[in-house]
Amino acid sequence: MLFNSYVFIFVFLPLTAAVYHLLRGNGLVRMAIFSLVVASLVFYGWWSLQYLGLLLGLLAVDLVIARQIEKWRDVDRRLAKLFLVTGLVANLSALGYYKYANFFVDNVNVLFGLDLVLATIVLPIGISFFTFQKIAFLVDLYVGKVDRVNALDYFLFVTFFPQLIAGPIVHHSEVIPQFARLDRVSPITIVNGVTIFIIGLSKKVLLADTAAQYASPHFDAAFLGTAPDMLTAWSATLAYSAQIYFDFSAYSDMAIGIGLIFGIHLPINFDSPYKSLNIVDFWRRWHITLSRFLRDYLYIPLGGNRDGKFHRYINLFIVMVLGGIWHGAGWTFLIWGALHGVYLMINHGWHRLKLSGDNRLYTFAAWLITFLAVVLAWVFFRAADVDTAFTVLSGMAGANGLGSLPIDAFAVPVGLLLFAFVMPNTQQVMNYVPPKGTYGAHMARPIPALMHWKSTLPWAAYTGLALGLCLMFMTQISEFIYFQF
Repeated sequence: MLFNSYVFIFVFLPLTAAVYHLLRGNGLVRMAIFSLVVASLVFYGWWSLQYLGLLLGLLAVDLVIARQIEKWRDVDRRLAKLFLVTGLVANLSALGYYKYANFFVDNVNVLFGLDLVLATIVLPIGISFFTFQKIAFLVDLYVGKVDRVNALDYFLFVTFFPQLIAGPIVHHSEVIPQFARLDRVSPITIVNGVTIFIIGLSKKVLLADTAAQYASPHFDAAFLGTAPDMLTAWSATLAYSAQIYFDFSAYSDMAIGIGLIFGIHLPINFDSPYKSLNIVDFWRRWHITLSRFLRDYLYIPLGGNRDGKFHRYINLFIVMVLGGIWHGAGWTFLIWGALHGVYLMINHGWHRLKLSGDNRLYTFAAWLITFLAVVLAWVFFRAADVDTAFTVLSGMAGANGLGSLPIDAFAVPVGLLLFAFVMPNTQQVMNYVPPKGTYGAHMARPIPALMHWKSTLPWAAYTGLALGLCLMFMTQISEFIYFQF
């Protein structure tokens, strides 16, 4: 079930919210939570009952392991650690099998000239996200950040449908205490949630899907062997840069909006990353909760920057390569992650040389270099294989001539990107307050008062118009890009 589908908007979401608020409003908080767990399982099972069984099986295994960690962490630390390692191995093994087994076998065949055959394995939707979330839970439980294990709370923590498929990756302490409150969810909170959801829906239907029309045909043609000219290659790449920006921004908004409809403040996961002046700042703004997970559960355990700058650079590179592979089982994702690892190394080295400036020319140059670096890396992220990526890159370099294009082929992608550069983001417009201790909780970049949302008739009219346009153009429902990871 997709957020941008009629069945979700008109049936699933209102019915789930009505049942939840009816139970919660009558003081039946645990029943309300149980109804959300059931609804979330229905939401996930909409794609495949087979993989719903997989999700439930993994949840059951993790719950057993979590109870053992809780039992032994203050009694026998080594035994508790053994159970933690068992949980990590179980989760990563499931992720590795479903996501990387075919990729591994294919490369073994190429490397050794073999003809091994492995049945095609369909990737369970959302497995990368809920695996990382379960890992975070087990580690937090082991170190004492989670006091106790409650089966119903744990199932809700993992399966809560707004963030089940594509994040944000949350911590137990960020969401479960919010569900425990006995107070009613205020009408203004629900209105804010609906508004943010509609803003996200508008980004997906009106902006991201429009950009896809200018990106997909040219990348698909390059995969089939057509060498694009310079204008075509740049148009396609800029269009994809706009598509993935608004697509992920849309999902992040819709997840936060749905969370608010149930009275839950989810962490900010997207914060105008194309406004970044360096690649470090980009990763503070793009997929924020994934960056946090990689930092806390991979970069720091690897040693972080504790062993000198050389090891710091190596750790950064390793983390970004693994982050790239997390996105997909393919050499293109590995190269994309490696590029960002190199970018981060250069960025940190530049700051160590203290060559930064604060004048307008330097600021513009810093933004442009950062943006172009991100755009070039997107070619590998989007391309079906490495050959296709280099075909597009060679076209961008002018290897196939300048070419010519209809004016809209450049005007639309550039216009969408300018919109991303100029306009404030959703959390600024809506004055959204994320959970304490998360990104953005103590940061508020001012915007003109005219752009702040208010509970007035004109804003209601604008929101209703946006929803109407979305419903009109939702004729071809498309998945979010991050659903494939």
